[in-house]
Amino acid sequence: MHLEVFKYQGTGNDFVIIDNRAGNIQLQKEEIHFLCDRRFGIGADGLMLLNTLPGYDFEMKYYNADGSESTMCGNGGRCLTRFAYDCGLRADTYHFMAIDGPHKAFFGKNDWIHLKMKSVDHISTDHQAWIVDTGSPHYIKQVHDIKNLNVFEVGRAIRYSKDFEKEGINVNFVELDNKKIIVRTYERGVEDETYSCGTGVTAAALVFAHNENGFNRVEIETKGGHLAVEFNKVGDQKFENIWLCGPATFVFKTNIYLPSTND
Repeated sequence: MHLEVFKYQGTGNDFVIIDNRAGNIQLQKEEIHFLCDRRFGIGADGLMLLNTLPGYDFEMKYYNADGSESTMCGNGGRCLTRFAYDCGLRADTYHFMAIDGPHKAFFGKNDWIHLKMKSVDHISTDHQAWIVDTGSPHYIKQVHDIKNLNVFEVGRAIRYSKDFEKEGINVNFVELDNKKIIVRTYERGVEDETYSCGTGVTAAALVFAHNENGFNRVEIETKGGHLAVEFNKVGDQKFENIWLCGPATFVFKTNIYLPSTND
């Protein structure tokens, strides 16, 4: 089978995207893994289908690089919004459905895409770390000298530890700066460090909110570039009106032969 595929990236978090508005594309786990493979396929942190859904501008269907269906991906949502725009779907504010529920997105200054995330009403602690669900589960740990941290080794040990062995968890390391936070992430499903993780930086921003209550904007540095998270803190652990803000960029379009599992 030959497929027309597109590649987009948001601060280095890259995705294979397929226009499935006709509803005729059904991929097996092995096929998704092949397309995301950086040696034998296109190469990406994940794969998304742009689907139609009555009452919404589109539906986001997201898969991890290993072919498993994933929880929410923030950078993926921003990239799929850009793809929808490039496909001719135009709206002042996009309304789309993802696995964790409905989302909104719009284009802001400097062509950044602002994606509304789900509200958060609980942050739990785990020894000297925090656990937050921002559409995907995240482990947040403050560190020093993040530049020299072995994110793969340390992150993998936490991700596969006994406490999280059932479903796994994304592991984020955070270093505080005077004007920003620096975040590096080990992502489950990719099973490696990614250049950026949208739901991860959102979780980190909520943990390190500057104001006790009221509006916050947290600037974030990742390996792949700059992001920002805006939100209202309305209680001890309650956060609403959460927006993940950053760039989303078209990389290339190509056609690829997808071998069947029988080949």
